Amino acid sequence: QVQLVESGGGLVQAGDSLRLSCAASGRTFSNYAMGWFRQAPGKEREFVTAISMTGARTAYADSVKGRFSISRDNAKNTLYLQMNSLKPEDTAVYYCARKSGIYSSNLYQISSYDDWGQGTQVTVSS
Repeated sequence: QVQLVESGGGLVQAGDSLRLSCAASGRTFSNYAMGWFRQAPGKEREFVTAISMTGARTAYADSVKGRFSISRDNAKNTLYLQMNSLKPEDTAVYYCARKSGIYSSNLYQISSYDDWGQGTQVTVSS
């Protein structure tokens, strides 16, 4: 099991930027692909972005493509989500998660991720 702790959320205005961090401990962080999901009030949790073990491959939901960037520092056991040009519709609790299996397998499905953080709130005002 990997323990995951997100940080960096907050209240910002539309057009602002935020960088979320996810600190991992437990199993070897560099052995796993990782992802970010989000859940807005009254909505289901949805895929945001994912990154392969080495960081060579990434994937993004269409809603954040070109605005968000995922990265990782395996030496620091940390996953990042840089969010630019934030919109009110980006308001949600953001979760990092450890993916099971290979990177490309069922990448967008919640069930493909085994360990989850507690989430960090991002609120974007208009």
